[in-house]
Amino acid sequence: MFGMNPMQMRKLMKQLNIKSEEINAKRVVIELSDSKLIIENPKVTAIEMQGQRTYTILGEERIEKASEASISEEDVRLVQEKTGKSFEEVKKALEQSKGDIALAIKSLTE
Repeated sequence: MFGMNPMQMRKLMKQLNIKSEEINAKRVVIELSDSKLIIENPKVTAIEMQGQRTYTILGEERIEKASEASISEEDVRLVQEKTGKSFEEVKKALEQSKGDIALAIKSLTE
């Protein structure tokens, strides 16, 4: 299959009922147990075949350790709007939840 020109490849994919779609992504984040794999400005392609979607991601990757993850001011403001809590309370809740906004909101409203 390699060595085919793009037109031949599209024709073959159509015959095999394989659909390909480019996804306009700005960033891909894969959350690991103790860190995040981050790919900025990726080229993402979704391929659908036999009812299954497979994603191909190309780009420069970096690992961000959970302890290095910074809490953005935008996230703090969002949680403040939802909970009415102070900046310090919200920042602490976000740090404890490792940046998980929903978990921080839940912990502040219980």
